[in-house]
Amino acid sequence: MYLLLIREGLATRYVGPYESPKHAADDLDRLLADCDARARWQIHELQSPQFRGLRELAAGMAAE
Repeated sequence: MYLLLIREGLATRYVGPYESPKHAADDLDRLLADCDARARWQIHELQSPQFRGLRELAAGMAAE
């Protein structure tokens, strides 16, 4: 799952979730039409706590 973050000045909008980064990018054009030209955006991948724990465990094992 992916989340679209749009930062405009001091405000941050969170839009989603989306099934893929392509779906978020497709929606981005529509959302940026309502924003200032200086708005910044990011597509962020959501992680489940279970997956995150496994990844940290694997990173710890690789470091040993």
